[in-house]
Amino acid sequence: MPVPKEFIYEGAFTIRTNEIDRARKVTATAFIDLMQEAAMQNVIELKVSVWDMAQKSISWVLMRKNLKLYRLPSLGETIKIQTYPAGFDKLFTYRDYKVFDQNGVLLAQSSSTWLLMNTIKRSIARIPEEIRLRGDFDTSKCLPHAKNKLPKLTRVDFQKTFIVNWHDMDFNEHLNNVRYMQWMFETVDYYLEHTGTLEELDIIYKAECYWKDTVEVSTQKVDECTYLHRLVRLSDQEVIALAQTTWNKNS
Repeated sequence: MPVPKEFIYEGAFTIRTNEIDRARKVTATAFIDLMQEAAMQNVIELKVSVWDMAQKSISWVLMRKNLKLYRLPSLGETIKIQTYPAGFDKLFTYRDYKVFDQNGVLLAQSSSTWLLMNTIKRSIARIPEEIRLRGDFDTSKCLPHAKNKLPKLTRVDFQKTFIVNWHDMDFNEHLNNVRYMQWMFETVDYYLEHTGTLEELDIIYKAECYWKDTVEVSTQKVDECTYLHRLVRLSDQEVIALAQTTWNKNS
């Protein structure tokens, strides 16, 4: 059977003034934040949120996200965000997102890969059997999982340094995963000039980041629309994230 209806969350969100850019379109980071809010509501309903898992000393960790954007909604526009668990394998769990306008037109879609971490040992944890049993459904119509490696940077065209401040952290006291993306975008010339919009993002999260850490973002401009990104924690030179973004410069 396909994804059971009781596993699917659908929520309506109206684009607010604090979520838009000067063109009165929602920013990419605000758009992703809304998608993650829908996912949080879904796991709360399913009773598998970080707070439900805390008693077992385990928590969800985002490992990879692939996002395709077809149109950014405007101020005052109401969108529908649909999200649901999209299956399991030995170590990883998957989640899909789809965003529609009021006419049912697809605005964006995203697949994501997660694992469970033991919050005490800071090591990968097994997926509890009661959760695994709930994943017995047909995933053939779910979005494909991003599995390929990303190209390595061969040079650095843009570079900026950021410090993790208090408001950059999430409720787990880690650097908010959307902040990784925001810092990458800050090194993209089209983004800075407001002359283009994000079309696709593929990001791999490799390590956590904490309060007062210093992060160096290096970006390579592959062509007029494609960029490669690398985030490094300067204290130990560990790579904390890699990504590739594609932009529409004619927006």
